[in-house]
Amino acid sequence: MTSSPEHAELDLTTRIARDLIRFDTSNYGEGRSNGETPAAEYLAAHLERLGLTVQSFDSEPGRTSIVTRVPGRDASKPALVVHGHTDVVPAIAADWSVDPFGGDIRDGMLWGRGAVDMKNMDAMVVAALDRILSSGRQPERELVVAFFADEEAGGVLGSHYLVHEHPQLFEGATEAISEVGGYSIDLDGKRAYLVQTGEKALIWMKLIARGTAGHGSQVNNDNAVTRLARAVATIGSREWPVHLTATTRQLLDRVAALLGKDPQKLSADEIAIATGTASRFISATLRTTTNPTGLTAGYKHNVIPDRAEALIDVRVLPGHEDEVLAEIRELIGDDVEIVISHQDIGLETTFDGELVDTMVATLQEHDPGAEVLPYLLSGGTDNKALSLLGIRGFGFAPLQLPPTLDFPAMFHGVDERVPLEALGFGTDVLTDLLLRY
Repeated sequence: MTSSPEHAELDLTTRIARDLIRFDTSNYGEGRSNGETPAAEYLAAHLERLGLTVQSFDSEPGRTSIVTRVPGRDASKPALVVHGHTDVVPAIAADWSVDPFGGDIRDGMLWGRGAVDMKNMDAMVVAALDRILSSGRQPERELVVAFFADEEAGGVLGSHYLVHEHPQLFEGATEAISEVGGYSIDLDGKRAYLVQTGEKALIWMKLIARGTAGHGSQVNNDNAVTRLARAVATIGSREWPVHLTATTRQLLDRVAALLGKDPQKLSADEIAIATGTASRFISATLRTTTNPTGLTAGYKHNVIPDRAEALIDVRVLPGHEDEVLAEIRELIGDDVEIVISHQDIGLETTFDGELVDTMVATLQEHDPGAEVLPYLLSGGTDNKALSLLGIRGFGFAPLQLPPTLDFPAMFHGVDERVPLEALGFGTDVLTDLLLRY
């Protein structure tokens, strides 16, 4: 790995993204966070230098979200929400080859926690606005630009807080764009871009097993750890059936056609796997997933505890929440308690309309001949909260990526990084989109 010195000639997008990474805004969940205020203030200062009035909102001390409105040329058009989040998931520095909060530039890439999720998009938004406003232009329509806190913990202290407490901030907006869409994938040597038109529902649950405490050397048929382990293994190994939504069916049919395959002769999983690294996201959208993510029990080797807990991350296809919860309860039985710590809705919209047409046309202008496809996101975004106001959300953080980069693995992964050229491409595309739509 070769290092590159920091140069003043780095473009604005890269400088902003680098600076944002250097704010350790780690969000540990369950109310524990380093806080987003310094990053929010940094972004607010950039926006204010462009002549914009920025409002700041603290749901709790240190948990700052900011919102501004950018006037558009055509006041008769509904406003567009352009939003990002400034928190990141934690990083264990010992696992990384670089300082996860150093914002290093190496091998033509920007490295650090948030490089793809999603301080890159935050930077592209601000840089695009800088290009537009500094040149005396305006976006086509009014923009509501928001940078939320707490997205990595479900947005309770960020987007949901603003939607519930300050819904007037988004008055007049009908659509929104944000993260995890617009990036390129390689389909047997042909580049295609995935625009996110939906996302799975979210259920974060805790399993609690209770038993009888005792000495570790004794026979104990009421062991809370054993009871919990059985439930965790049952849920974690459950093979949920394939269920295609309108979005995933459209995506798989188009992928098969681009690869010259007959979708009737291949399973949905086989077509998803053929998308290469993108299959990390796409395979997970074909079915419900129930992944154990944490275990807590005991305090000494020779003491059997009377309580054991596990965290389960459940992602459900839109509209299937109730049936999945009922099956989980049946799978684990009555002797393990389920506590839902956070639940949020699934989303799915159609791949049509003027915004979609403009996203497709803009991508294809910057990358002639590329295909643009809809897809369902296996994770979630702040579009969930905005949907409660009737705002139709899309994932559109455009990046042209090298086919060898396992981009989905960068999300919450080790050595998160993004090519500098991709940041430039994304800023160009986003700038043109905001000027046209």
